[in-house]
Amino acid sequence: MSRFWSKITHALTPYVPGEQPQHAQLVKLNTNECPYPPSPRVMDTIQAISDDSLRRYPDPSSVALREAIAATRGLGIENVFVGNGSDEVLAHAFQGLLAHEEPLLFPDITYSFYPVWCQLYGLTSRTIPLAEDFSLALDEYRAGRGAVIIPNPNAPTGMALPLTSIRQLLDQNPDAVVVIDEAYVDYGAESAAALVPEYENLLVVQTLSKSRALAGLRVGFALGNPALIQGLTRVKDSFNSYPLDAVAQAAARAAVEDVDYFDECRQQVMATRTSLSEVLLELGFDVLPSQANFVFARHPEHDAAKLFAGLRQQGVIVRHWNKPRIDQYLRISIGTEAQTQRLLEVLTQLL
Repeated sequence: MSRFWSKITHALTPYVPGEQPQHAQLVKLNTNECPYPPSPRVMDTIQAISDDSLRRYPDPSSVALREAIAATRGLGIENVFVGNGSDEVLAHAFQGLLAHEEPLLFPDITYSFYPVWCQLYGLTSRTIPLAEDFSLALDEYRAGRGAVIIPNPNAPTGMALPLTSIRQLLDQNPDAVVVIDEAYVDYGAESAAALVPEYENLLVVQTLSKSRALAGLRVGFALGNPALIQGLTRVKDSFNSYPLDAVAQAAARAAVEDVDYFDECRQQVMATRTSLSEVLLELGFDVLPSQANFVFARHPEHDAAKLFAGLRQQGVIVRHWNKPRIDQYLRISIGTEAQTQRLLEVLTQLL
């Protein structure tokens, strides 16, 4: 049926998501999901949803959820936009805020959805090579009247910039929108949300998929100047006026408000990340300094593709990309202690 495709559909190279195998016995460490369940408040909230909530359309403005998010950041509801996962929020930003005559700047090794959205929406882009140590070359990000997007922490490296570097990025791009994609920020990095009141060109995008264990619910949000939020809303209302269903809105609010459970889970993930990194170093791996819920590691004496295949054969799934500069690295999501122990057992056998 491809003869009925539009010209742009033929030209697209779609994003390839991490594998979602159905085998229950696999140790799944390939998609950076939270290894722990959502807040008990989330499950109580879902069970209490009434038939009337499902019969009627949901609040198109997600007011209660936006108020909850705003309250945790010391911002107003006018500073908050929500959507179906941060991917939808980012897609709206690409179309509504980042499409300019001058190119969009982002790292050469980064979230691989960025070039897909550039294709889909016809954006001109320019990639800025990461340094040899995979750090961002901040001085190269001068967009003029274009735009900038970077993940912080970056993916798949896990490395993060301090808030002082984000300030530098904003100060050197006063006429460009700067999007900071903070999908993994809750695992030890500094959020740029604190800078929203100071910079009218800053958009911070976060997700409830990782640190709040709601990947299956699909809720993301953006924080920014009211003018940026209004731009996203115009795109959203021209595409889908009801992006978040009633269940997602209520459950996401419960997750946002349960700060104690959120902090307990993220602290446990960070502790496991530290112990995993230490053992990997003992096994001879080079491990990049991660502030995400995964580590990016390579072994100088063992081919990454062979390690990936060997792990998979033993029921442990991680992520590997056959791409320049990172083809010898494995990205390993942080799992439970038991999952981590199994990973290390298999790796030790393979080495």
